Amino acid sequence: MTDNIPLQPVRHKKRHDNKNRNGCCPWSRCCGMGDFRPRTVWLGHPEKREQRYPRNVINNQKYNFFTFLPGVLFNQFKYFFNLYFLLLACSQFVRFFVKGIVLIITIMREAIEEIRCYCRDKEVNSQVYSKLSTRGTVKVKSSGIQVGDLIIVEKVCITPLIFLLLHQLIKPSSCFLRTDQLDGETDWKLRHPVACTQRLPTAADLLQIRSYVYAEEPNINIHNFIGTFTREDGDPPVNESLSIENTLWASTVIASGTVVGVVVYTGKELRSVMNTSNPRHKVGLFDLEVNCLTKILFGALVVVSLVMVALQHFAGRWYLQIFRFLLLFSNIVPISLRVNLDMGKMVFSWMIRRDSKIPGTVVRASTIPEQLGRISYLLTDKTGTLTQNEMVFRRLHLGTVAYGMDSMDEVQSHVQAVGNDDMSTPAATKVRKTISSRVHEAVKAIALVHCVTPVYEANGVTDQAEAEQHYEDTCRVYQAASPDEVSLVQWTESVGLTLVGRDQSSMQLRTPSGQILNFTILQIFPFTYESKRMGIIVRDESTGEITFYMKGADVVMAGIVQYNDWLEEECGNMAREGLRVLVVSKKSLTEEQYQDFEARYVQAKLSVHDRSLKVATVIESLEMEMELLCLTGVEDQLQADVRPTLEILRNAGIKVWMLTGDKLETATCTAKNAHLVTRNQDIHIFRSVTTRGEAHLELNAFRRKHDCALVISGDSLEVCLKFYEYEFMELACQCPAVVCCRCAPTQKAQIVRLLQERTGKLTCAVGDGGNDVSMIQEADCGVGVEGKEGKQASLAADFSVTQFKHLGRLLMVHGRNSYKRSAGLSQFVIHRSLCISTMQAVFSSVFYFASVPLYQGFLIIGYSTIYTMFPVFSLVLDKDVKSEVAMLYPELYKDLLKGRPLSFKTFLIWVLISIYQGSIIMYGALLLFESEFVHIVAISFTSLILTELLMVALTIQTWHWLMIVAELLSLACYIASLVFLHEFIDVYFIATLSFLWKVTVITLVSCLPLYILKYLRRRFSPPNYSKLTT
Repeated sequence: MTDNIPLQPVRHKKRHDNKNRNGCCPWSRCCGMGDFRPRTVWLGHPEKREQRYPRNVINNQKYNFFTFLPGVLFNQFKYFFNLYFLLLACSQFVRFFVKGIVLIITIMREAIEEIRCYCRDKEVNSQVYSKLSTRGTVKVKSSGIQVGDLIIVEKVCITPLIFLLLHQLIKPSSCFLRTDQLDGETDWKLRHPVACTQRLPTAADLLQIRSYVYAEEPNINIHNFIGTFTREDGDPPVNESLSIENTLWASTVIASGTVVGVVVYTGKELRSVMNTSNPRHKVGLFDLEVNCLTKILFGALVVVSLVMVALQHFAGRWYLQIFRFLLLFSNIVPISLRVNLDMGKMVFSWMIRRDSKIPGTVVRASTIPEQLGRISYLLTDKTGTLTQNEMVFRRLHLGTVAYGMDSMDEVQSHVQAVGNDDMSTPAATKVRKTISSRVHEAVKAIALVHCVTPVYEANGVTDQAEAEQHYEDTCRVYQAASPDEVSLVQWTESVGLTLVGRDQSSMQLRTPSGQILNFTILQIFPFTYESKRMGIIVRDESTGEITFYMKGADVVMAGIVQYNDWLEEECGNMAREGLRVLVVSKKSLTEEQYQDFEARYVQAKLSVHDRSLKVATVIESLEMEMELLCLTGVEDQLQADVRPTLEILRNAGIKVWMLTGDKLETATCTAKNAHLVTRNQDIHIFRSVTTRGEAHLELNAFRRKHDCALVISGDSLEVCLKFYEYEFMELACQCPAVVCCRCAPTQKAQIVRLLQERTGKLTCAVGDGGNDVSMIQEADCGVGVEGKEGKQASLAADFSVTQFKHLGRLLMVHGRNSYKRSAGLSQFVIHRSLCISTMQAVFSSVFYFASVPLYQGFLIIGYSTIYTMFPVFSLVLDKDVKSEVAMLYPELYKDLLKGRPLSFKTFLIWVLISIYQGSIIMYGALLLFESEFVHIVAISFTSLILTELLMVALTIQTWHWLMIVAELLSLACYIASLVFLHEFIDVYFIATLSFLWKVTVITLVSCLPLYILKYLRRRFSPPNYSKLTT
C-alpha cells in the first residue's frame, strides 16, 4: 500500500513534566511534590497522613526574592540588541547613564508587577472557610487547609480545593455546581454526596465515625475520578465506590445548598493548577527579526573597523585603532531603533484602544502588536467564544410529520387534547387520535428523560418554601448538566407539560389541566462520551407502568431502535441545518424484567475490576428493539457575526482550529453552523483509538482524504501524539479546518506548542474561560473574550475583546497596520544611521583612514533627535489602504504572512540606498567645497538633513496632517539652530548663493533617482494594495 504511514520510531521532544513544572525545584521534595501516588485520607484526621502533601497556596509569581534581579537582567540582556548597547554604554559615560536609567525603569516595572501578583495571591490564600473539628466549627484560611480536613462550603462560594462531597445540610441530598472556570462549560453539573455519610443525622457526626477515603493519584484529567469510601465501624463495614459525581473540583461554584466535604488534594495537586501552564515572557517575531538584523549590522561594524585598520597596514597600536573605529562607526547599529520601536508599539496599542468600531478592547501586552499582522493559525474555544451557549428548541420530528417554530401551537393543542379526559370532539377520527397520542407520548418522553432539576427561589413576593410548595412558575429556575436539556424541558413547559419537581427518587410533571403526574425514578444512566446516550427508568405512580426512556446521538441510537426508513435521512437533514439532533425512544418493562435487570446492575456496580465494562454490558441488555418516538433539533445560537468573521479569516489565509471540552456531536454541529466547515467540504471524524496499531490504521485512512476537515477527540489525539506526532501534525496542518473535542486545558496548550514547533508559524489563541488560560498564554498572541465565563481568560490574555467579531478588525486592520508600520519605521531608522556611517567611512578613507569624526558635539546628537526624529516617527501614522478596504479585501493580509515587509531583501535594498546616498552626499561635498573644511560640514550636513526629510516624504503612502507638521517643524528647528552652531558651521557661508546651489544639487542627485525608480515601479509593477486605491 503506497499511501501507508511507515511505522517509525517514536519521536519525543523534551518537554517539561507537569510535576516538575508545578514544583519549586526539579525533585520537589521540599514542597511535597514527589512522585504522585494514590492516598488514604482519614475523615477529620489530617495528622494520619501517610505522605507529605503540598500546602494549599496559590503562587502565580514569576520570580522569588532570590531570582528576581538575576531573572530580570537575564530577560533583558539575553537578546543581542540590548547586550550590545550595554557593552557600548560601558565605554561612554553618557550612554551608560541613559542605559542605566532605562534598566532601572525596567526593574521597577517588573517589581511593581510582582508585587501586584503577590498581593492577588495573598488575597486568595487568605480567604476564610469553615472547618469541622472536635471543637465545633472553626474558621481557617485557605492556606491553612490540609488533606483530611472537613470543610463547609456554602451556596455561590468558590471551592478552594478538591474534596469529596460527604454531606448536604439542606435538602435535596444533591447539589449543582458550575465548572466554567475549569472546563469552559457554563452548564450545571449534578453532584451527589456519599450515601453512607448523607444518612448521618448531622454533619458533626462525620467526626464520630471511623472512615477513610482511598483516592487515585493526582492527575490532570478533570472528567474522571476513581476512589472508594470505607466505614470501618459499621456492622458490617461499609464500602462504596466513588466517581466524578461525588467530587467538587477547585475553582467550581456551588449553585445550591450548603455542603460538607473532606479535602483530598491541595495546592499544586489541584486539577486546575495542574492544567495551567506557567506564563511565559513573550517576545514578538518582529523583535527577533530586528535582533537578527542588529547582529548583521554589528558584523558590518566589525568588518568596516578591521578594513580601516588593515588599510593602515596595522601600524602602531592597531588594536587601539580598532576600538576607536568601533566607537566611530557605532552609529551603524542605531541606538534609537529600540526607542522608536517601543514608542511605536505604544502608539499602536493606543490606536487599538481608541478604535470606536471595536469598543472595550484592552491591550495588556503592548510589546507584541505586530504579531497580530502575521497570524497563520487561529485556535478558538467554542462555548462562549463562537457560541452564546443559549440553546433554542427548533424542531420536533415524528417521522410522518415535523413541527417547527411556527407550528408549536399544533403540538400544544395535541398535548391538551390527550391531557383532557373528554376530547373536544368525541367522534374524532382515529387518525387525529393517533397523531395526538404520538405527539403526547413524545413530549412526555422529552419531559422525563433528562437530569434537569427545578429549583425555586424567592422573588420578593413569594418566599422559597411557599414557591416550592405551590410550584410557582415565576420562581422556578431549571438547573442541569447540559444547556441542551434545559432547552428541551423549557420547550415541554411551553407546550403544556411542565417539570415542577424532582429529587433523587421522584419526578413530578404538571399537565395543561393542572393535574400533577408523579413518577418514581428507578434508575438513571447518565450521558457519557463513550455511550453518547442517556437513559432513565421510571414508574408511573398512577398506573404502575415501568418505562425505560432513552435519548442519544443518531449514530448509536440507529442500532438500538426498531427498524425504520426515515431516521438516517431526517437526522442528516437536521444536522445540515446546524441543529443538534437527539433521538428519543422508549421501552415498556414488566416488573419481573426490571427486577432481573436491577439485580444484575447492582452486582456489576460493585465490581472492582472492569466495572465500567460490566455495567455497560448490563445496560445494553435493555437497549434492544426500542420504540422510536421522535427526533429533536436544538440550535446553539452563535455569537454575533461569527460566520462573516470566520470567512474573513479564511480568506486572509488563516486556518482556524476549534478546541473545545464539549462533546463530539456538539462540536461538529457548531462547526457546521458557524461555517467553520464549508458546505462543500467533507468531514472526517477520527474514530476512537487506544493503541498504536489502531492509530496507525486510522491515520492511513485519514491520509487518503483530500480537502477534508478533521474532527478528533482528546483521547484519540493523545494516542496519536504519543506514537505518531510528526505524521499527525503533518496531516492536520493540511486540513482546511480542525475540530478537537473533549480537550483538556493542557491539551489545548500542547496543540498550540506543536503548531509552533512543527510549522514555525505564528499562532493566535482565543478563549473566554479559565480552561483557556493555558492555551492563551502558550500562543504567540493570546486574545481573551469577556463573556459569561468570567474575566479569567481576559485578564491572562495579551489582548481582550468583548465579542468574537472584533477579532476580524483587530487582525485585518490593526495587526496589518502595526506590522507594516513597524517594518517601515525600523528600516528607515537603520537607513538614517547607515547614511551618516557611510559618510564617516568616506571621510575617513579620503583623509588617510584617520579615526577622526566628521560631525561632533550637538550635530551628531541633533541628527538623530530634533532634526529627523519627528518625521521618521510619523511613519507610525502611515497606511497603504483605508480600514474599510482592508476589511473588504482580507486577501491583503495574506501577503504579510511571508514576512516581506521586513526581510533580508528589503534590508539589503535599504542598505544599498543608504550607501548610495551617503556616498553621493559626502563625495559631492568634498568635490564642491572650495577652501575651508567647515564648509564641507555645512554642505554635507544640510544635504543629509534635507535628504532624510525628502526620503520620509518618498516613503509615505497616505499623508496625515501630523506628518506635514513634523516635516515643517524639523526643517524649522534646523534652520533656527544654525544661529547657535557657529562652532561647527560657518553662518555667513550658509547665507550665500553658492551654499544653496551646492546643497540643492547634492540633494537632488541623492534623491531624484529614487523618486524615478519608485514611479517606474508603481507604473509597471504596482503592489496589490495600489490596485484597490486607484
